[in-house]
Amino acid sequence: MPWFEKKGLCDQLQRAVVSIASNIAEGSSRPSDADFAHFLDIALGSAYEVETQLHISKNIGYIGEDTYQSLINPLSSIERQLNGFINTLRKNQR
Repeated sequence: MPWFEKKGLCDQLQRAVVSIASNIAEGSSRPSDADFAHFLDIALGSAYEVETQLHISKNIGYIGEDTYQSLINPLSSIERQLNGFINTLRKNQR
């Protein structure tokens, strides 16, 4: 692939990773659990976006299996934690 396509994927991956932390931070400042859960939903969507981009990067040979596993395992943990936190916040709203 041309260098600019690699750069594009890398740039998008970096933006999605930053979006995870940024949305968690922004949501934590919101006054209600519903608002916080909304921003956690956005963070979770960004985490799934990162997961997809890592799959693509591995499948087209930009990263090897070891690198992929070293990134996907902690990402999966983050996704589970976000899901759990979202569910807890939503249960507290009832």
